[in-house]
Amino acid sequence: MNDVEVFLEKLYEESLSKRQDSDFLDVSSELKERLDHIIASSENSKGVLAVVATSLIYKALNPQQDIRCHQQSIPGGYSGRTFDSLHVTPFLRSKSFPNMAESGWLTRSLEQKVPYTLDYPGAIRPKELKQAFLETIDIIQTKNIDTIPAIHYLFSRLADKRDSKKTELAKPKNLSISSITEALDRHFSHKYQSRGTSRLPVLAFYAIYQSLMTEVKRFEGKKLLPLENHTSADSQSGRLGDIDITDEDGNPFESVEVKHNIPVSFDIIERAKEKIMPTEVSRYYILSTSGINKRDEDKIASEINRIKNTHGCQIVINGILPSLKYYLRLLDNPTEFIENYVSLLDSDETVKFEHKEQWNKIISEI
Repeated sequence: MNDVEVFLEKLYEESLSKRQDSDFLDVSSELKERLDHIIASSENSKGVLAVVATSLIYKALNPQQDIRCHQQSIPGGYSGRTFDSLHVTPFLRSKSFPNMAESGWLTRSLEQKVPYTLDYPGAIRPKELKQAFLETIDIIQTKNIDTIPAIHYLFSRLADKRDSKKTELAKPKNLSISSITEALDRHFSHKYQSRGTSRLPVLAFYAIYQSLMTEVKRFEGKKLLPLENHTSADSQSGRLGDIDITDEDGNPFESVEVKHNIPVSFDIIERAKEKIMPTEVSRYYILSTSGINKRDEDKIASEINRIKNTHGCQIVINGILPSLKYYLRLLDNPTEFIENYVSLLDSDETVKFEHKEQWNKIISEI
């Protein structure tokens, strides 16, 4: 990647972790209001979005440039169209944001050879959009603000708009168990820029349990509790794990705690013990993509044995993929698991657009 591409990717990655209003205290309400208008109109006015994004990004990289002077033929100007065509529009397209075929400056109302001052004569429609566009450029240029927070705000809200759209997810039929586990491994381990990756293996195990509840005798008469919000702490929700099953009387029966990129340590066992001891849960699974912390291995084995003898609960530690592979072999039809997993990907609020996009990409390549 060239320097501009690296810069844009960094800003994009930062923006995905800034999704709350409190993350944008450095962006004035007047600028937010105008950017919101541009974002809301972006599907029908892709050229305006491209020009605003280009202006903000170029200003961040070249603070001395008057971004109102968007053509080299304008005294003191720069080539906004060239910068857009080379960097901004390809970036917008790569993130599935509204984008032009080549450049926003190919829109007749935006290509006039006069600066983007508040009296710019271009016939941008509707007039409210024109006002929001020109006032955005004016605020950035004349009020000496830090452009980076404004770009974060723009990218974050564009991501929100994109992620709210319905994504048609692939539901492959008749995949082998090895192909399913390969797809899951790739889905969990991909380097995402959005938050929420650790939710994926939780959804996979919940999808497995949805099938096990009706196929395995151990779960006859038992109830699989709904998934909690990803941010809910077990201590506050009263739940034992990420996945909880109760018996016929509503008492804890089996729980699963899923760790993504976190090795199982002695501290994790101790926290599990605190949750287990007041209950009658009979099995507690701690499943991790990163195995056991080797330094704690003996202490963990000893503590698990002690909990079994004093309480009766069997704590089981295993890897995520080996456990999924084992459970898939218990199912009459693994296709049902795929349907469950895809349904959860589609409905879970933690799952973002790029998680869904990556799933479709993986399935297309298997």
